[in-house]
Amino acid sequence: MTVRPTEPDRPAGASRTPRPAGVPVTGPPAAGPGAAAQPGGATAGSGGAERPPAGPGATARPAGLRLRWLVAGIAAVLVALVAGVSLGPVSLPAGSVAVELLNLFPGVHLDSGLSASEIAIVTELRLPRAVLGLLVGALLALAGGAYQGVFRNPLADPYLLGVAAGAGLAVTVAIVLGANVEVFTGMSLTVPLAAFVGSLGAVLMTYLLGAAGGRDRSPATLILAGVAVSAFLAAGQTYLLQRHADTIQPVYSWLLGRLATAGWEDVRLVLPYFAVTAVVVLLHRRELDVLSLGDDEATSLGLHPQRSRYLLIAAASLGTAAAVSASGLIGFVGIIVPHTVRMLAGSSYRVVLPLSMLFGGAFLALTDVVARTAAAPQEIPIGVVTALLGGPFFVLILRTARRVFP
Repeated sequence: MTVRPTEPDRPAGASRTPRPAGVPVTGPPAAGPGAAAQPGGATAGSGGAERPPAGPGATARPAGLRLRWLVAGIAAVLVALVAGVSLGPVSLPAGSVAVELLNLFPGVHLDSGLSASEIAIVTELRLPRAVLGLLVGALLALAGGAYQGVFRNPLADPYLLGVAAGAGLAVTVAIVLGANVEVFTGMSLTVPLAAFVGSLGAVLMTYLLGAAGGRDRSPATLILAGVAVSAFLAAGQTYLLQRHADTIQPVYSWLLGRLATAGWEDVRLVLPYFAVTAVVVLLHRRELDVLSLGDDEATSLGLHPQRSRYLLIAAASLGTAAAVSASGLIGFVGIIVPHTVRMLAGSSYRVVLPLSMLFGGAFLALTDVVARTAAAPQEIPIGVVTALLGGPFFVLILRTARRVFP
């Protein structure tokens, strides 16, 4: 005689309710027979026993974790701002610098103990440089995180669609044609404007080339188009540099990235594009979680995959173009920061993108401090420092991408 296994105990009068097809059972598995979840769930007034809560850690811990990392990101930005203004060839007390920064707010008049010349160093030289570093780092990290979600590629970065090659060619043309080669003085907008137009032009070329794939083109088509456009534009830049060898030095300086002579004019140039990019990407960050399920699943959930994808690409490309126009080419920020945030705070883009923006700004501002103090009185190009940090991190990504990226 075969003995059939018995079901877990159910309250008297509770009937078996079949679970609808396709609806998964939620909640953690029960520890004992008396805690088995009812198949259909219990609702008020149904007469069934109410299922006990899944435990305080199921919802409270992730929310608390996100809040803690948000506070940590804001603190990192503040620390990077004070460090960026305090440290340099002439070091200033961090406390006095913090007080002087507070004096910038209306109605605040505190004694920082700094001399008039030191206050001028803070407000006219170091503060715009630190603020620009925060803005550029935030844009590159935000764009990198958005690209990784749009293309479902953990190695995507802000320069994936040809932004770097387009900006490099445009800057080379501008300098060769006799533009003002003082790229970073903030006095001439010729080179930044050329970089901005070249970046957006390259993205437009990539889009048009990818559009040849028809309406059902995949993100991989855009990636391949970006590779082709980048190769074509890089070849043009190499040809110009070979024909005009006397212009190599200013172009080379721009290609390595630099914030050395940033001014308030550069901040005003980047700030509007930062606002547009941040608002658009952050408002649509939940759509990236849906896109990660695949286009068919996203469509069944009411999302238009192509429209969402190209809106996010346009916003991220706009921000990247603005960052490149002000600081030159600074690599690895869009890879290092989003992956670090993903490993620390989870893979949901609701969390990844805002934290990437905060930590990206802090990362680049602190990297700029290293660039100007590590070999003082000489400065190391900031792109060299980020490359030295990004190389080992890139290897780490290759080893852990399957574990930290959905």
